Amino acid sequence: MFTDFIHDLHAADLPVEVRHAARIALLDTLGVAAAATGTDASRIARGHAAALFGAGGAAASLMFDGRRVSPAGAALAGAATIDSVDAHDGWRPSKGHAGCHVVPAALACCEAEGVEGGDELLAQIVIGYEIGCRVAAVQHATVPEYHASGSWGAVGTAAVGARALRLGHAQTREALGIGEYHGPRSQMLRVTTTPTMVKDSSGWGAMVGVSAAYLAREGFTGAPAVTIEAPEAAGWWADLGRRWIMTEQYIKPYPTCRWSHAPIRAVLDLAAAHGITHREIAHVEIATFAEAMTLATAAPRTTDEAQYSLPFPVAVALVRGGVGPADIDGPALSDPEILRLSTGLVMREDPECSAAFPGRRLARAVLVLRDGRRLESPPTEPLGDPERPLTEAQIRGKFRAYAAPAVGADRAGALERALMAVEGESVADLVRLLAPPPGMAAAAE
Repeated sequence: MFTDFIHDLHAADLPVEVRHAARIALLDTLGVAAAATGTDASRIARGHAAALFGAGGAAASLMFDGRRVSPAGAALAGAATIDSVDAHDGWRPSKGHAGCHVVPAALACCEAEGVEGGDELLAQIVIGYEIGCRVAAVQHATVPEYHASGSWGAVGTAAVGARALRLGHAQTREALGIGEYHGPRSQMLRVTTTPTMVKDSSGWGAMVGVSAAYLAREGFTGAPAVTIEAPEAAGWWADLGRRWIMTEQYIKPYPTCRWSHAPIRAVLDLAAAHGITHREIAHVEIATFAEAMTLATAAPRTTDEAQYSLPFPVAVALVRGGVGPADIDGPALSDPEILRLSTGLVMREDPECSAAFPGRRLARAVLVLRDGRRLESPPTEPLGDPERPLTEAQIRGKFRAYAAPAVGADRAGALERALMAVEGESVADLVRLLAPPPGMAAAAE
């Protein structure tokens, strides 16, 4: 029974690899959160939470900000912040991301409800991933339109809230039903075509899930969650507690939509194999799956447009040798050499790549050189998948590269050490590490 899983799971009983995957997910997600606090979307979301989601009977801190708001407000602002830099983890069958909902929701609920141990925080994170990802898989299999992660993230965060609030089994069932019913059924391809700050609706999904748990505690009832309880969903729940989706997440090397990562890898591999630079390239051709064709913004004006682009990060990678947070905003958006390659890039759908999606995200690249040569890649898949994982050293390096500029190297190092030993930490100590560094005031404007 799914309610037994939510309430009876303990971190100490989890397989070693599951606990390690959860620590890595926590580290990676919070590194992205630190970097993302500098975005306009994060500033607006945090201000919104402070203005409209004030702390009442229960309160939690805005990450890397310090202001106290309601748990639902902290989850909303935290998820919207993480979503504003598209570098967080994901699961291929979900076509989306669990961590950006689950991590801020778990932190907010644990702080608000006085949960003391980091081992309990880790257990809640695993619960959120396992429930949320299965709901995503059922939804994609039974609903014709492709909905953003917030639609199913609301159920995963409701499970987190139910655990943190110590709801009864009947209340937990109501919480998941409320979360599913009120989850934002946002049409994902609308935002890949016209990118804005709404992104993957993660902020709203996290807020709905946390609110659902608190509503259920007060006796509010919800429609049964069909993605869990309907007969056609049964196959996805039969292995709950035996198959650990927590270990199947990908970790992103670049802060852009995952659909652009195979093309980025393909062009970088080609350039390295043939020893060429961007100056020798006349134009680039990419063949990939149909959904990735919606990432067509070649001359982005905002970081949101740059992150939901395929041509732009491919061009950035060729010109700068990679893609980091500084490459998807600011001067990069007007770099003439990046724009030359980006606006000249040719995309086409490849039927084989489309047939393989979402289980595989494939792309083929061609570099057409100024001397007329055509350098062609084989079908390429992105780095960071379980079959092609980043090393722990690479993931830790990414964390430091994202977090240190935002909070300082010393605090980033302390946070890294604490998160990689989270079972022995207290939630209160983690919250203190996620407060604004000394001398840095909270963004209260």
